Amino acid sequence: MAVICKKCGLPDDLCACGELDKEEARIVVRLETRRFSKTSTIIEGINPKQSDMPKIVKELKSTFACGGTVKEGFIMLQGDHRDDVKGYLVKMGFNERAIEVQ
Repeated sequence: MAVICKKCGLPDDLCACGELDKEEARIVVRLETRRFSKTSTIIEGINPKQSDMPKIVKELKSTFACGGTVKEGFIMLQGDHRDDVKGYLVKMGFNERAIEVQ
């Protein structure tokens, strides 16, 4: 028996809700100065219920060779990776016009 999506009513193999949520998400990538003048890149706006946040952080950390974590619905990476993160999120399927870099 096929599993039915609760949002659109289609079977899971035909459901495109996840891709639509990626296109509609408004993501803000900003730089924050932490203790002892350490910089952190903060990524806000990714819906934790629709996407696998720990998997995204793991990929970002290995790609940019930095530390990072998921806290309270946002992603924190050590260092200044604003422009690189935007390009990587576009490759993951997020809309380029919906990503704002501050």
